Amino acid sequence: MQRRELPRLTTAVAWSFVAVAALGYLYDLLRQTRDHLTNGAGRPFGDDFINYWSGAYLAWHGRVNEIYDTHAFHIFEQSVVGATLDNYHYSYPPVLLLLTAPLAFIPYVPALLTWLVAGWYAFYRALRLAMPGRSALLLALSAPAVFINAVGGQNGTWTAALLGGGLGLLERRPLLAGGLLGLLIYKPQLGLLIPVALLAGRHWRAFASASLVAGGLLAVSAIGYGTDVWAQYLHNLGLLRQIILEDGSGVWHRFVSVFVAARRLGAPVEAAYAVQIATGALACIAVAWVWFGRASAGVKNAVLVLGTCFATPYLQDYDLVFGALAVAWLWHGGASPVSDRALQVSAGLLLLLPLVAASLAHLTGLALGPVFILPLFLVALRMSFWVGAANARASEGVAGSAR
Repeated sequence: MQRRELPRLTTAVAWSFVAVAALGYLYDLLRQTRDHLTNGAGRPFGDDFINYWSGAYLAWHGRVNEIYDTHAFHIFEQSVVGATLDNYHYSYPPVLLLLTAPLAFIPYVPALLTWLVAGWYAFYRALRLAMPGRSALLLALSAPAVFINAVGGQNGTWTAALLGGGLGLLERRPLLAGGLLGLLIYKPQLGLLIPVALLAGRHWRAFASASLVAGGLLAVSAIGYGTDVWAQYLHNLGLLRQIILEDGSGVWHRFVSVFVAARRLGAPVEAAYAVQIATGALACIAVAWVWFGRASAGVKNAVLVLGTCFATPYLQDYDLVFGALAVAWLWHGGASPVSDRALQVSAGLLLLLPLVAASLAHLTGLALGPVFILPLFLVALRMSFWVGAANARASEGVAGSAR
């Protein structure tokens, strides 16, 4: 594994950002206590975390039918924070209720701290698999997506931990790796290309393990909560897809997907889906090709993660915590035809995106996320083809020497 050292200026800027972000987050939390546990304008303490905690609490106390009843869920959430809220909702499948059940045993405010700290630590441990050494700590703290995720009380660090842990352990502990990847069934739009990668890479045991874990969660949630809850979820999903993804409704500025980029350029819904499908198909082919080939594990992982950004229509700024994993895999990906400067610039664009995506969207009226993601994806593809060709030449040389 090649070790590249970060430039001193980059390190200084990163630590400075950590300090500013920590103060900014504490100030943001303080603002959310103006009216009980809200900011007085409909935003709760911990923002979207109110959904995760409320869902876990209601499910554990036998009130699961209220979770996908938007009116009943809204009333309960307001009772938690003690003031009027905007329209927060539970948009996840019932399997997440199983995974977040421990939150039901922790009071709301300590639960938020537990959620964020445990999620960050799990992400950090996964990042250590991709980036051994002290640099992992700096990247885990300074990646802007981590800050955006914390402000939103979101699940980006948990998703990145499962992706990073699953892919990082794939060679050494395939059954555990598959199990971690299978847990991503709670957020299926980010696991679209995982089966493609595992099958193309001939990771049969990991694929079987992932399938069993995902299938087991689906079965247990259906048995434990009832199929009616799943029917409610699927009904709400169609409505939320139209309101949030297709029509925007004030949240498009958070999206960084190809679909929303096309919509912001004025494409009709049908045309935007066509663009998304075409882009997703190309990403799928690229992932299958690279994973079938001889590129290093880190480069393959980066291609999968970055390819997922182009395959899913539903991708928000806080999801890009896993972008730090892609940067780590490529930064330590071994010999490369790509210059350090090109890698630094493309990695910097991806890391910076969550911090500027919303502001740029408000300023320009466009969703520029794919423009920030594409350079590193192209770098990863170039590295995969070059490393694969180099490995093939080396194998031929060894075979020739044996003859």
